[in-house]
Amino acid sequence: MKNTPHINQLAEIAETILLPGDPKRAKMISERFLEKSECFNEVRGALGFTGLYKGKKISVMGTGMGIPSMGIYSYELINIFGVKNLIRIGTTGAMQKDINVRDIILAQSASTNSAYSSQFKLNGYPAPTADFGLLEKAVQVCREKKLSFHVGTVLTSDNFYTEDENQTSSWSSMGVLGVEMETAGLYLNAARYRARALSILTVSDHMILADAEITTAEEREKSFTAMIETALETAVKL
Repeated sequence: MKNTPHINQLAEIAETILLPGDPKRAKMISERFLEKSECFNEVRGALGFTGLYKGKKISVMGTGMGIPSMGIYSYELINIFGVKNLIRIGTTGAMQKDINVRDIILAQSASTNSAYSSQFKLNGYPAPTADFGLLEKAVQVCREKKLSFHVGTVLTSDNFYTEDENQTSSWSSMGVLGVEMETAGLYLNAARYRARALSILTVSDHMILADAEITTAEEREKSFTAMIETALETAVKL
């Protein structure tokens, strides 16, 4: 018997899984994109589904917000359920002027202000990076679809609200493309436990341009189909 307090112990989960933060987005993906989809998890509201996309078995599951939540789910998916490929799909705030709302960011690496990596007792600081094979395939898909996309570093922050008024400008000056809250934790777990991971992110708002458009909560939940299709088409190429 698989032992976890967070995922249904009888869950049938594919080797490749999409990981939106919002469980409602997982449900939407299941209904709109997967065939023969079945719910495998409702524990703690982290809805999970397994179905077929173009004949390939794929799962999708909500992870919640932040590294602690992503850390729990990615650890259990890899070590208990044998998941091999984990693709985060979520939103990010742009930190460069040449990036527009609704553009896609493929996170090649993830800087972070989190202490999550301290548990690994390393004599230094790890560099959380995406799996190159997944990244390469996602780039191919974006080019095939002629999407507006960017590849580079994101900031995984522990803080949605921060007292540090210089955080955005400081990280932007280092070439960081966008800020979000989960990728570094996912990449660190994937590296430690020998899985493959990639974050595919949609720009939902802008941290630099004050007059930039801001997407609505409903749009974040129900649309961003370019990102979802990119993740699914990447999964099919595996």
